[in-house]
Amino acid sequence: MPAKGKHRRTRTGPISRGVLAAGTGGAVLALPLIGATGAHAAEQSAPATRPAAAAAAQSAPATPAAKKDSATTTYSVVPGDYLAKIASAQKIKGGWQKLYQDNREVVGDNPSLIFPGMKLTLGAEAPAPATKAAPTKAAPTKAEPAPKAAAPAGKTAAVPAAADSTAAASNSSGYTTPVAGANVTTQYRASGSSWASGYHTGSDFQAASGTSVRSIGPGTVVSAGWSGSYGNEVVIQHSDGMYSQYAHLSSLDVSAGQTVTGGQQIGLSGSTGNSTGPHLHFEVRTGPSYGSDVDPIAYLRSHGVSI
Repeated sequence: MPAKGKHRRTRTGPISRGVLAAGTGGAVLALPLIGATGAHAAEQSAPATRPAAAAAAQSAPATPAAKKDSATTTYSVVPGDYLAKIASAQKIKGGWQKLYQDNREVVGDNPSLIFPGMKLTLGAEAPAPATKAAPTKAAPTKAEPAPKAAAPAGKTAAVPAAADSTAAASNSSGYTTPVAGANVTTQYRASGSSWASGYHTGSDFQAASGTSVRSIGPGTVVSAGWSGSYGNEVVIQHSDGMYSQYAHLSSLDVSAGQTVTGGQQIGLSGSTGNSTGPHLHFEVRTGPSYGSDVDPIAYLRSHGVSI
């Protein structure tokens, strides 16, 4: 059983909250144009009396491939990074999904788990779809039957149904607990010298490092990033004007301005910031910042969540 951690805050006054600005600093990887160099060397060394060598020189269409490689950029992950943030800062067409697709072998099966120092390739796969697009146009006769298959297209409605499985963890009001199991280890308003305010401003949930943390209800992400003693945190504004905060996360799956649903994963639990061990520090507030807290358990119950 994981250690029961709790949020620890210094006593130097109100915490200065801030959202980590997206840092890029990607290094350009200049790949040598080996194919192009070899092709030009073949042209210059081939005598005019040797047509076979001249024909080989005409195979220099490999030069455009080298140019494609030269457009490749490598980005080194830094602390606080997550795929959505990198994709936005680097202006990746297709967003974090495209970035993950291009680097799946490096990242692995979980797109939420990226680590400082990890090398991500930006734009390497972009030219490939263009070369495959031409052959698809070469079969116009097969493209016509496709519209007649409009009925199977209706089966794509099953995709939103699958997405609904994310919200299946929430009740009919669209609200749920921030982690599965919902075992509270430190109650709201618990008193002690560990907290600058003299009391615990949220509720701590037992959560081993890497546990899925989900939005308690539908809303819009106000901030997502590093926030001092809270470590990596996410703050979400809900339709009733209230805010929920999720702190000490090991990684983030969302970014500011993103719309989320109840039960949607927004990150993974951890022990970042001032924390004595892996857990989730969860708050409900009347405003986005520290000092406007209300009883988070009472708030969940008011939305029909059993806890």
